[in-house]
Amino acid sequence: MPAKANRQGFTSADNAASGVKQPSLTTSSHQDDNAITVTNLSKNFGSLQAVRQVSFQVPAGSIFGLLGPNGCGKSTTIRMLCGLMRPSSGNGRVLGLDIVTQAEAIKASIGYMSQKFNLYEDLTVAENLHFFGSIYGLSGAAVSQRCRGLYERMRLDGREKQRVGTLSGGWKQRVALACAFIHQPHLLVLDEPTAGVDPVSRRLFWELLEGLAAEGITILVTTHYMDEAERCHLVALMDRGRLHAFGPPARLLAAAGLTTLEDVFIKMATEGSDRS
Repeated sequence: MPAKANRQGFTSADNAASGVKQPSLTTSSHQDDNAITVTNLSKNFGSLQAVRQVSFQVPAGSIFGLLGPNGCGKSTTIRMLCGLMRPSSGNGRVLGLDIVTQAEAIKASIGYMSQKFNLYEDLTVAENLHFFGSIYGLSGAAVSQRCRGLYERMRLDGREKQRVGTLSGGWKQRVALACAFIHQPHLLVLDEPTAGVDPVSRRLFWELLEGLAAEGITILVTTHYMDEAERCHLVALMDRGRLHAFGPPARLLAAAGLTTLEDVFIKMATEGSDRS
């Protein structure tokens, strides 16, 4: 059975940068209090070092933003965390599971939503949810019950019989989130989930994510929207395979003496270019 992330032991504190609530960052002696733990994680492709000794911990129930320019190592890091790629060195645990020896259990324990919309557009919302539920081994009765809850939770009421291909971008993303959550995973991995979506739909989508995190679901999200990054409890800034900054947005802003994460992001990229 896949291990469950521990949802206990958090206190709420205001994030000065975004006004959202965040869990305490106090490290527990119990490893499972962290949904994600990586130590000196590295991945080489021949002479290319895609990820270079990355280390961080993400407490369960956090919204964790993994940020960086294209080609910085984000996707490679995510693939290792999801059990899809073996690291060259280092180690990591996701939901208490080893990313090398328990990769298959990790795949069954997480929900994944890709940047590219990958549902079946010729099927209805309900048909897509039932299909993905069956992939995770849910029975017809269990899927139907989950669907009824997800229609309300993801604000999809009234769209159950509509073909996904006829929905707008914002609606499609909520269907994709529902499909990723159909098996009630304790970790959601979202790769630029709101790319190309209008601002109102983006705000609604983030309200849904904050609701899930409040219930103890850990969310790993990549985004190029810095206003979204500032809504995360924790962010990591990667460049050229290295982790250059990690922590709550407010802490990173204070450390850099800047007012927006975009400024921190640009400063990191500029300094990285100067070093290369």
